[in-house]
Amino acid sequence: MKKVILLILGILLILFACVNHEEDNVYTENNISMVARTQNKDYQIYNNGKFENVFLTGVNMGAALPGAFPGQMAIPKSMYLEWFHMIHDMNAKVIRVYTTQMPHFYEALYEFNQSVDQPLYLMHGLWVNEDDIRQINDPYADNGYILNNFIQDGKDLIDILHGNKFLEEKPGFASGEYKTNISQYVIGWILGIEWDPNFVINTNQENSGLEAYRGKYLYSTVDASPFEIFLAEVGDQLIEYEVDNYQFMRPLSFVNWPTTDHLTHPNEPDLKEDSVSVNMNHIKGSDEFISGFFASFHIYPYYPEFINYSLDYRDYIDHRGQVNTYQAYLKDLLSHLDMPVIVAEFGVPASRGKTHEDVNRGFNQGYLSEESQGLMNVMMLEDIYLSDYAGALVFTWQDEWFKRTWNSMDFDLAHRRPYWSNVQTNEQHFGLLAFEPGENERIRYVDGDLSDWQGEIPIYSDNTLELYTAFDARYMYIMIDSKEDLLTNTLLIPMMTSPNQGNNFIKGTDISFSKPIDFYILINGQNQAEIFVDAYYDPFYYLYHEELNMLEKNPEYREKNTGVFNSIYQALSASLFLPEENTQIDFLKHNTGRLTHGNANPNSADYNSLADYYMDNHSIEIKIPWLLLNISDPSTKMRLADFYENDWFVSEKIDQIYIGATIVNSEINQEVSLVSTTWDAWEYPLYHTRLKESYYILQEAFEEYLDKE
Repeated sequence: MKKVILLILGILLILFACVNHEEDNVYTENNISMVARTQNKDYQIYNNGKFENVFLTGVNMGAALPGAFPGQMAIPKSMYLEWFHMIHDMNAKVIRVYTTQMPHFYEALYEFNQSVDQPLYLMHGLWVNEDDIRQINDPYADNGYILNNFIQDGKDLIDILHGNKFLEEKPGFASGEYKTNISQYVIGWILGIEWDPNFVINTNQENSGLEAYRGKYLYSTVDASPFEIFLAEVGDQLIEYEVDNYQFMRPLSFVNWPTTDHLTHPNEPDLKEDSVSVNMNHIKGSDEFISGFFASFHIYPYYPEFINYSLDYRDYIDHRGQVNTYQAYLKDLLSHLDMPVIVAEFGVPASRGKTHEDVNRGFNQGYLSEESQGLMNVMMLEDIYLSDYAGALVFTWQDEWFKRTWNSMDFDLAHRRPYWSNVQTNEQHFGLLAFEPGENERIRYVDGDLSDWQGEIPIYSDNTLELYTAFDARYMYIMIDSKEDLLTNTLLIPMMTSPNQGNNFIKGTDISFSKPIDFYILINGQNQAEIFVDAYYDPFYYLYHEELNMLEKNPEYREKNTGVFNSIYQALSASLFLPEENTQIDFLKHNTGRLTHGNANPNSADYNSLADYYMDNHSIEIKIPWLLLNISDPSTKMRLADFYENDWFVSEKIDQIYIGATIVNSEINQEVSLVSTTWDAWEYPLYHTRLKESYYILQEAFEEYLDKE
């Protein structure tokens, strides 16, 4: 009996400690509870009985996994718990989510926070249906359909955070019974999305006579636009609902981004990027809104163009002695706001594909290694902190296979994007946590260690070399074992993916092929390698030269079997006109067909995530992204069909790839034989997770900001 009593007392002490821990981190004033507030330009969290100034560091978190779209809400509770540990170990303070999550997300966060001394806080978003915006384009239209849904969704979310809601099942949305009260861990609202300028402009035009809003907690100034009045009403209604029903209040903000900032950018070449403002200064808090208002912006170093080309920014020299247009914009933005500001999204992707360039520092949207991703994110974090912002949240925690990018989205199948990993699409690879093909490890690692090819039968062999292939949800792998010295010779690897087109020869050479080829790889040692595409089967040429008329046409490229091959490019931007300078910048493109030598095994000390091939004297391993072979969906074995016959990008079945290999001998005519190889389709991809190099770099940097005020 004595042991039982002692056990019960022990449990009660633990429970009492937990309750006290939570009470010590909740402040109450005039019967209203808070866990965070803003003061002047500071963000404060109530901790151990007092408000403390904090610089918020953390990560954004999406809702998707490989094999699922975000609306499927497929992430299990066990994975959330695992991720929360990783994020906590990274020394982050905050997780931001964009919309309502499944009940087990909140359960996992609550349970995790009971196990640690310093909890992970949540910055919660509220999504606005973008289909409604496209169709209605005015929050007050259709009897305030968008406005009323925005408010009702917010009220539902408030109930959810207090563990007091049941949501019916609805395709594409979270649902279930919410019984876990996590309100003590939610330190703020960031409501809305990156506002489309057309939505803002149309709202302002259609409601030009709208009177300023004056609520109990928020009001709009007399010079507020109708769109800003809409935001003020939404925010006020949600604050009032939480106070009336739960006696709780927390800081509030709305999503914003440079496209709709309150500044003017006269050297911006795209008028849409500087056509309208959403000014957070036009929304004020009353004396009763004691938790406070703050501004939040998504700010990246390469977009919009004015960050590259602003005359006011490009001469700015930072504390490192470097040109830093990113920090110049940060300082300009903050200087015109009278509240704390958080950079709610920043980052660069560790992807092979590239979409946009930071012309000043090379903080590009893609074609960056994991190491570069980490180092650049840390430099931006430092820029944000030294510019007196209240916080910085990295975009993003996990890679997102479902994402698209404008310069590759026409070449794949939208409904199958989550089912394979497209390294040519940078939007899929902003994460600090990678989803890697293979249940426990990759099927092959390009690193010079051929042990993972042992036991395989070559698909082709002759007196000189043996050729092997393998496939996964990200790459086609090629391995060649040669008796000749590969480092001192030129290696040619031709491939055919589409019948009834292709070239039987390479123009200007004495090389021909047993089957008409669509691609070939040419490798001259460790410093020169590239994959080329038949000019007739070049999607970049077809889209930007033929269809969009942005670049000069070449009639020869519309013909089959010309022997002409092109480098493989990705578009970076159309021709730009800089109005302040009266200067035209030519169409920008990136040669994505060039291959990089290096060790692509993440377990190796000299790992380079951008490495495409590894070779020594007598062997070479290569990994080719599916999209470089015009495979639009490897999971269902689909390729791009003939552009000219279909008048656009249409997909068709592919059964096999034909491939060959030879050492080029310039002294004789060569006909290269091709043999077939193929892979198995899949419905759902096998994958495993891996923390990128950037995670560990940020982990060290975040530690420096744990106690900074």
